[in-house]
Amino acid sequence: MYLNKTKKLCLAGLFAAIIYLTTAYFFHIPAGPNGGYLHFGDAFIYLAGSMLPAPYAVAAGAIGAGLSDVLTPGAIVWLPATLIIKSLVALSFTSRRKTILCTRNSIALVLSCVITVVGYYIAGVLLTGDAAGGLVQIPVSLLQSAGSSLCYVLCGYLLDRVKIKSKLII
Repeated sequence: MYLNKTKKLCLAGLFAAIIYLTTAYFFHIPAGPNGGYLHFGDAFIYLAGSMLPAPYAVAAGAIGAGLSDVLTPGAIVWLPATLIIKSLVALSFTSRRKTILCTRNSIALVLSCVITVVGYYIAGVLLTGDAAGGLVQIPVSLLQSAGSSLCYVLCGYLLDRVKIKSKLII
């Protein structure tokens, strides 16, 4: 898929805004005693990774999720972990297929879940100073990944039906 640089930047900015809004405001549910929360913003990181070249998808995911951590009271401590984890999640997906939903991106859903669970576990351990503190984050991360995966599949299906990727080609 060929997009000119301006269109890539605009789409990355749009995705960053959507990721921020869906992470910080829409379905933002505080969970766990350590400042974590549930959200569906990851679904749009998955979509960005499926529609944009890797550097743009990584920027959209890191900026959108990072802004949410910075602007959500008590969540800024998660910023360094979020920047790393969401960048790796975006890199799990590929935009090099004709459709959003493909075998490669289905595998990426599982990989992104592993990255999220392990990443936030490690971050929780570092923030609390003990392994038990990180365990609290595992159910939240699993639920968030499952919900975001479901949202991604639904949105991906609908966007594939209207052939959105072919319409982005210049």
